[in-house]
Parts: sequence; structure tokens; C-alpha cells
Amino acid sequence: MRSDAVTKGMQQAPHRSLFNALGLTQEELDRPLVGIVSSYNEIVPGHMNLDKIVEAVKTGVAMAGGTPIVFPAIAVCDGIAMGHVGMKYSLVTRDLIADSTEAMAMAHQFDALVMVPNCDKNVPGLLMAAARINVPTVFVSGGPMLAGHVKGQKRSLSSMFEAVGAHAAGTMTEEDVREFEEKVCPTCGSCSGMYTANSMNCLTEALGMGLRGNGTIPAVYSERIKLAKHAGMQVMELLKKNIRPRDIMTEKAFLNALTVDMALGCSTNSMLHLPAIAHEAGVDLNMEVANEMSAKTPNLCHLAPAGPTYMEDLNEAGGVYAVMNELNKKGLLYTDLMTVTGKTVGENIEGCVNRNPEVIRPMDNPYSEIGGIAVLKGNLAPDTGVVKRSAVVPEMMVHEGPARVFDCEEDAIAAITGGKIVAGDVVVIRYEGPKGGPGMREMLNPTSAIAGMGLGSTVALITDGRFSGASRGASIGHVSPEAAVGGPIALVEEGDRILIDIPNNKLELLVSDEELAARKAKWQPREPKVTTGYLARYAKMVTSGNRGAILEIK
Repeated sequence: MRSDAVTKGMQQAPHRSLFNALGLTQEELDRPLVGIVSSYNEIVPGHMNLDKIVEAVKTGVAMAGGTPIVFPAIAVCDGIAMGHVGMKYSLVTRDLIADSTEAMAMAHQFDALVMVPNCDKNVPGLLMAAARINVPTVFVSGGPMLAGHVKGQKRSLSSMFEAVGAHAAGTMTEEDVREFEEKVCPTCGSCSGMYTANSMNCLTEALGMGLRGNGTIPAVYSERIKLAKHAGMQVMELLKKNIRPRDIMTEKAFLNALTVDMALGCSTNSMLHLPAIAHEAGVDLNMEVANEMSAKTPNLCHLAPAGPTYMEDLNEAGGVYAVMNELNKKGLLYTDLMTVTGKTVGENIEGCVNRNPEVIRPMDNPYSEIGGIAVLKGNLAPDTGVVKRSAVVPEMMVHEGPARVFDCEEDAIAAITGGKIVAGDVVVIRYEGPKGGPGMREMLNPTSAIAGMGLGSTVALITDGRFSGASRGASIGHVSPEAAVGGPIALVEEGDRILIDIPNNKLELLVSDEELAARKAKWQPREPKVTTGYLARYAKMVTSGNRGAILEIK
């Protein structure tokens, strides 16, 4: 056992004295030491119940003969961080979480781990850590929030942000906004649509790193506590069989995750996180493969913000396994892969019935024959740009319009809410990429303002930053190379015509090559926005969005 390095032998007597100080008995030290990574805090609504989940995991580990020991991981609430300097600190925490978890697990030589995440960067950060550390590991999330109810309709956080835009447009009263404010987030849990947290918790199941229901059982259901106990028990089975994350997170497992991503209509942030997790697992996941997966994978789900259904509805319909079983009817999954259940993908999903064909469309009646995410390329995005195709209205699938150029999110919001953006415009927000931000802020405020002001079917938004899973509309993010390194998005001028052709995966700046070359010759790098602290270090090490914004030592 790895923990022998801190519990066995005469040389480890000082170590044992410190375990004695913790109140651990000899009987506990004779058992495998299982680290439980708790993301509990009192600022993130998706994390306020994680103390209960952690206690349940501890019970499960102890029941199965292990010694559970808890240590923490940080998390940022993207909703609270949205629209101000705090959003610069969201994506960057993914690497802090991975690094600190690696440090704790390796320093204390745990034999196995149970990861207890819930919100946006917490889930991929811990999956990255699991791949690095590579000891038997199970994930159990805190679960999604129940949908709110406003005026007889189910609502969620994306409705709240759009309500602010509607108020700015004069179509919603302050009293109506206050009602949304009080009702759209009614329970603890990760926000109730197919936003980034729920996308990644569902994809954890698809990767094989979480038990059935990890992504969909609501946070407030007692079934979530039972799931946590089973996760604690199951990690001991993985330890006995020596099944490790890199045995599970193989190249084919990531292709399965991409396939499920397309069917569910997940957040575009999955296009950042999956390659970053794959990188840690030793897998090179080129995001251009996403279009290949999309071409053969139908979009089966339209959860908020793409449609009127929510995570609780997906859970009742059969969850991720039911979606996977639908996909398997046409042989779209690799079914012989090992998972944390100790069984293969095929064994896991066998007999998992789709209980609601309105929530999970059957394969012969999909929302579309192609998947929910598209990767775009062209002279404006020579590497890539990403759009959540399933959340784009039909009339915006092909759009040409004049560029309205802004060098930061705040300026764009002021123009949108000030009525300066009109039908047909293409809003360009740049210098918000991984280096330029730094930190690649989410643009939920601008997209929500556009939707709330009734422009969602006539105005597009393009950025080298990224979008919240709660964003909808023709919102194209991750444009690479980013402006800060002289990518073509830095060369766009006010009024330039831009062509968006989502069906053909194209993003074109309708300016001649000669003109672009002349503009490039004049372009000068900008001074860094941040010169001290973690963000400054991050900006020096981070790679492009098309590579998952991973960190590299130059």
C-alpha cells in the first residue's frame, strides 16, 4: 500500500506519532488511507451541502474497511464572480485545484481518493488531479439544484440574467426582476440547467469516473446521500482490483464523453475542460475531432438554456445512462471500456430505459441529426472557435453583419444596455482570452443582455473569451489565436463584415488577405492588464483556448 510509506516500519515512528495526534487508532492505520477531497464552502450554492455528502462518503469508506481522511479544495461561484474582476479568477482556479489536490495526495500518500466537487472549475480541476495522481478514485458530486418556479413556469439562473436585460429594455418591471431574484435558485446545488457544472458532472459519468446518477440526482434528494455512501464503498473495490483513473480515462473514453456531450447539448466550456483533462491522462485530444463526433451524433436533449427542461427532468427520464443507451442503439459508443463501477460501459447502460421521450429524444426523433456543439474555423479563427449550436435559433445559423468592436466585456455591456447595438450587428469582444484577460472571462452578462433586450435572434457575439453554459444564441467563444498574441480577432475594425456559417463550421472576416497583412504589420502587443500575483504567473504560462488553456513552462 502507498500509505505504508507513512504508517509502517521504524523509520515511520515520527509519522505515526502525528497520526496519534489526530486521534487515529492503530486499527485505522492498519487500513487503507482514503483521501476525501471536500469542496465544501459557504459561498457557493452548489457546495453548501457538500459537508453532508462528505460525511456519507466517510461512512461508505469505513463500512468497506477503509480509513477516510478529509482535506479541502477551493471553488469559485461563477455566478457571483460574473461581470467583474472576479471572473478573471474562475478558470484559473482549475489549475490551482488540480495542483493543490496533487500536493495533498502525494505529500500524505493516500491509497485511494474520493473527489467531492460540484461547480464549474472544481469538477475538471479534480479530474485533472485524478489523472495525475492515478490512484483508485471515484467522483461523487453535490448534485444539481431544483428549478425555480416563476409565474407558473420553471426557471433557472439564465432566466435571471436575461431578466436584467429585459429590465434594461423596458419590458420587465423592477418588481418582476425581484420575483425572479427570489425564486429562480430555490435550493442548494449546481444551477439547474445544462450549464458547465452539470455538463461536467454528467460527462464524469460518461468518462466512467462517476457512479450512475452523479450528474443528475438533485442535491436535495436523499438518493444523493445514498449515492455518496456507495461511492465510498466503491472506491475500496477499485483499490482491491487496482483500477486507476488512467485505466478508465483512455482515448476512447474521451471520445465517448464527446459523443455524450453532443447528445446532451453541454456547455461550450467542455471544449476547454475535456482536452485539459485528457492532457493530464496522457491523451492528445484535438478539439477538431468534435465536428467529426458531431456529424454522426444526434442532439437528443434541449435542457435550459436551450429549452424548457431541467436537470431534475433529465434525472426522471433516466439520466446520463439512458442517453448513452439511446446512443448505443446506433453503435455510437465504445462499450468495452472499464469504469469506476468495476463494470464496462456496456454493462452499466444495459436496460437503462428512456422514460420520457420529450426530455431525451429517441434516436429516430432527435432535435437535430448533428450534435449540440460546433467547432468553427476561418480567417477570423485560424485555430478554432466554439459555439453551442443547440442553443442557436435557426435564423442565426448563418449570419452576416457589421462588427461592433470592444476591447473588454464592460464596454460591450454598456453599449448593449445603452441601446447602441442593433439588429444585424456582430459584437466582437477581444483581449479577454486566457492571456489577454487574463483568465478568459465568461460572457454571460453580454449574451443575457442581448437576449433580454430581444436581440437574441438578430445579433451575434464573438470573443476570445468564453461563455457560461447559461449563455444562448449565436455566441462564439474560444476564438484562437486570441487578440493578446496577435490573432486575427485583434485586427477587426469597426464596421468590418463578418460571416458566421455554423452549418459549414465557418467563421470569416470579410476583409482581403492584403488588408489583414497590412493591419498585422501595424499591430503592437498590449501591456499586460495584470503584472503581479497569480494572474500574472498564469498569463505567462497559459496556452490558447483551442488547447484547453492548459499551463506550460515555456
